[in-house]
Amino acid sequence: MLKELQTYRDAFEQFLSNYPFPQEPTELYEPVKYILNLRGKRFRALFTLLGSESVGIPVEKAFPAALAIEVFHNFSLVHDDIMDRAPLRRGYPTVHEKYGINNAILSGDVMLIYCYRILQQHYDGETYSQLCKLLTDTAIEVCEGQQYDVNFEKESKPEISSYIQMITDKTAVLIGCAIQFGAIVGESHPMTQMHLYQFGKNIGIAFQIQDDILDVFGSQNSGKMLGGDIVKNKKTYLYLKALELCSESEKEELYRLYQTEYSTTFENSKKIETVISIFNNSHVRVYATQLMENYRDLAFSHLDAAKIDPKFKTIFKNISEYLLVRDH
Repeated sequence: MLKELQTYRDAFEQFLSNYPFPQEPTELYEPVKYILNLRGKRFRALFTLLGSESVGIPVEKAFPAALAIEVFHNFSLVHDDIMDRAPLRRGYPTVHEKYGINNAILSGDVMLIYCYRILQQHYDGETYSQLCKLLTDTAIEVCEGQQYDVNFEKESKPEISSYIQMITDKTAVLIGCAIQFGAIVGESHPMTQMHLYQFGKNIGIAFQIQDDILDVFGSQNSGKMLGGDIVKNKKTYLYLKALELCSESEKEELYRLYQTEYSTTFENSKKIETVISIFNNSHVRVYATQLMENYRDLAFSHLDAAKIDPKFKTIFKNISEYLLVRDH
């Protein structure tokens, strides 16, 4: 975590820990508190706080908006984990593993609805109206992105453009929404809000592409197994670009490997090794890095155009570089 963000995070954690979520029924609200207390990086909530302060509004006014964003993000994780049958989240049992699928579904549902209650309790008038509209539009896009992701894995020859649309809806729009939430609370000019949203969305796309790169080419010292997306047959940008560039024999090998699920560590290791070799032969890392940098540059162009405190332009860029230059 960047030093300049730690103060914001500490303040947000204090607000979250003191927030009066309902106690009963415990089967409904205990899973909510469990997932929120697993403490991810909170980048989306922090973006909301920075968005408000960048337009001259104290972060205290944006705490509820940031909480709504964090609750929404975690709702989506609860339901994603159910769909993916994921056993762990942030190193701990997922909500459905700990509390059961029925409880996880219902707790996720109430988290989505509770986002609107938080906004209703703390904002009114045009601010409340704009926040609700943006959250509704974003929630629909996130659900569409999740469905695109499900569809995507069933397609034998998906297009790169479809992949970009999927990661935009599933991941990037919520980052744009988070920053614009802060700007809405700050009652900033619509053009400023638009530029901040576009900055967040495009940084979100760049972040996801970088995530794809790191899954294959990240640091061996990160403690995370490289090639997880390959084992899961995830059709990332690297895979799609390799299909465009590799030889016919390599293409057939990729198709074969991505239609197979292996059960042993040895088989998966050989699969990862073969796929990475094809990726290297096709130089897909170079193309992926260039695409990531293109979206980063587009994001920065919107940030430069936004009429906000220059100090926060520097902070936003520092956060972006931190997310995009990491090696795990």
